[in-house]
Amino acid sequence: MTNILFSLPWPLPARATRQPIVPVFLPYAGCPVRCVFCAQHIQTGQAPAPLAATLKTALACLRQRRDRGLPPAELAFYGGTFTAQPPAALRACLNLFETACRQGLASTFRCSTRPDAVATPRLALLRDAGCSMVELGIQSFNDAALAAAGRGYDGACAHAACQAVAAAGLRLGVQLMPGMPGVTPEIFLRDVARLCERPAAVAVHAVRFYPCVVMEGTELARLWREGRYAPWTLETTLDALADAWLMTLHARLPVIRMGLAPENDLAAALLAGPWDPALGTRVMARALFRHVRRELKTRGLHRLIRLEAPRHCQGFFWGARSELRAAWAGLGLATPPRWIAEPRLRIEAVAGSATAIPTQGREKT
Repeated sequence: MTNILFSLPWPLPARATRQPIVPVFLPYAGCPVRCVFCAQHIQTGQAPAPLAATLKTALACLRQRRDRGLPPAELAFYGGTFTAQPPAALRACLNLFETACRQGLASTFRCSTRPDAVATPRLALLRDAGCSMVELGIQSFNDAALAAAGRGYDGACAHAACQAVAAAGLRLGVQLMPGMPGVTPEIFLRDVARLCERPAAVAVHAVRFYPCVVMEGTELARLWREGRYAPWTLETTLDALADAWLMTLHARLPVIRMGLAPENDLAAALLAGPWDPALGTRVMARALFRHVRRELKTRGLHRLIRLEAPRHCQGFFWGARSELRAAWAGLGLATPPRWIAEPRLRIEAVAGSATAIPTQGREKT
């Protein structure tokens, strides 16, 4: 057997320094319907409040940042359907940003909305007011899944909304929901592939993956209790997200969120579904392992002798609670990699039969 040293591009850039964000949560504001899975007041940790009070609190937060010597932030209007708010409410939000910008407290803002609420005049209004990004809660491009979740639009509408945001000169963010009623792993990965294959003119600048969970007080909770909905298992979710994350890496699409944040009321309201506080860590670790194992098999290599990996992989390399140590040992790696500054993997392995590389560990990595 012969030792072979080769390099693999690992298209994971070092974590970029992002402008700090000050979120402004507007649960259910402007929403024309309530989707079967939706419990925004729990998911965001913010109960609906009078708009004036919410905006006043946001401005006070921005001023506190300035008083502590912190730089201007980006305002982020989350929850609800920002562009479908009544004109007076939308104008109040834009006035908040204008005031914050004039006082040097904020430099730009982003918002989230639905694909069927991005009429060209509203997008132009956002752009001219200083909006940097519009995040679309698409959830899926699949018509049957969208109907099953009561979203009220179809895949063609979702595609058109992406084009409209880009045509307005705004950056595009997309939110997908693996495990939503009607969404299988295959459908989810096709949705991700559609994002990765978009032309440069409709580039996606941010992606969020929110695996569907069952929250108390939702229509989905009733369907789950009646046996008419089964959430994805955590293992299915980890596998699908690992494949999706690899796809977005190779397409240079930044995934900025995987899973719901651990808000205070979440645990009490969560009935079922693949929630894990370490979801992102586990997904990235599994994706990296799969990437290496696949390359060894493709190249007909028997086992690893040495691995050099980007330093920014160090925090997730072994997975949560070192769950992938046994899997890596099965490939021949029993000790930590050598951490390097380059965004690439350098592998020394023994040539041999590709079938000799096992699948190790509790999970189907």
